Amino acid sequence: MWSAVDVETWVSRRTSRLDEVHGTVQEIIEKVRTGGDAALIELAEKFDKVHLDTLAVDEDTRESAYELVDAQITECLVEAEERISRFHELQKPRGLWLSEIEPGITLGVKTTPLSRIGAYVPGGRAAYPSTALMCTVPARIAGVPEICCCSPPPIQPLTLVALDIAGVSEIYQCGGAQAIAAMALGTESIEPVEKIVGPGNVYVTAAKMMLREYAEIDFPAGPSEIAVIADESAVPAYVAADILAQAEHDPHAACVLITTSSMLADQVGTEIKKQAEHAPRKEIMAQALKNSGYILVGDLDEAIAISNAVAPEHLSLQVADPLPVLGSVRNAGAIFVGPYTPVACGDYASGTNHVLPTAGYARQYSGLDVHHFCKTSSVQYLTRDGLESIGEIIETLATAEGLAAHAGSVKVRFRGAHPHRKNSSG
Repeated sequence: MWSAVDVETWVSRRTSRLDEVHGTVQEIIEKVRTGGDAALIELAEKFDKVHLDTLAVDEDTRESAYELVDAQITECLVEAEERISRFHELQKPRGLWLSEIEPGITLGVKTTPLSRIGAYVPGGRAAYPSTALMCTVPARIAGVPEICCCSPPPIQPLTLVALDIAGVSEIYQCGGAQAIAAMALGTESIEPVEKIVGPGNVYVTAAKMMLREYAEIDFPAGPSEIAVIADESAVPAYVAADILAQAEHDPHAACVLITTSSMLADQVGTEIKKQAEHAPRKEIMAQALKNSGYILVGDLDEAIAISNAVAPEHLSLQVADPLPVLGSVRNAGAIFVGPYTPVACGDYASGTNHVLPTAGYARQYSGLDVHHFCKTSSVQYLTRDGLESIGEIIETLATAEGLAAHAGSVKVRFRGAHPHRKNSSG
């Protein structure tokens, strides 16, 4: 269950199975494209074993969900939402900034929120109210006016309460690849969105990637994974607990310990066995641990190099002096520093976002944040003097490219005179 593993083997264990489900997902997309709401209801009965009379969750159902959730849990969701909001408010860009970079030339950026986004909140094995907050709070802070959410039926009261706390009122009982198709293509009930965010299984991830022609996505976000860089100072019980916390997510979760200490690796294995023995989700853990193991390295530089190569979703640094290691990390969805920073902090209450790229996509994608829900337009504002100062550059390059009208658009503004040229007759 816990043994040494080489980098290539571990990477292959967490490789996405997108190709395996492509055909099935394509069929689902076409069914939704042609069948609309009726197809979604049919697929809910087939996959979720739920008969639906309507897709939309009404206000009475949202309000009554509070009666089914323990008051203490609701209070914790409210506090978590406040912490997530606080952190994401720090990311909010200025709506417009302008800077005169030289006399007569002012440049800047205008930031505009997207008009309508879709958030996917997984269901199935467990309720994920935290994911409901993570997907929707940054969109609200970005200023997105329309946020719709899809989640597999029956949507659990915890998820409904979280979405209500986040201020989301447009909620649909719809899961899997069919939910992604509905948000991307639109149906009678669900208007199409500009961008889809949120994690999901391999079918959800495949659908997101296949429908990017219709709606942009955040990034591929599949089964959970963690890499732990640890030296002899690490506490074996802490490392084991962090590995098991990811292993309980999904049978396809992948966990790896990268360590300079063979003794620590053995001790972590012992702790994993002990802690998993009576865990409520030990069967899922056991499957995930088949995708897991440890890698022994000669020093922390080698550990960092391996971690950067695999680009884990979660990276835990449990070493005696973590800050130099942190400075060398290039590829990770989220980084957790020190023995008292379990990944669960980011999952629930520290305020950072837990929707993160997996399967090596942290090499080119960032975790979900406010910027995912905005787009920018560059702004330029020139005076006559400003245009004069760069006019010759524009005319020369435009002429070199054979674009005479481009050059002419500068010339016409000086009525045939070219003050930026010494001897010009127009």
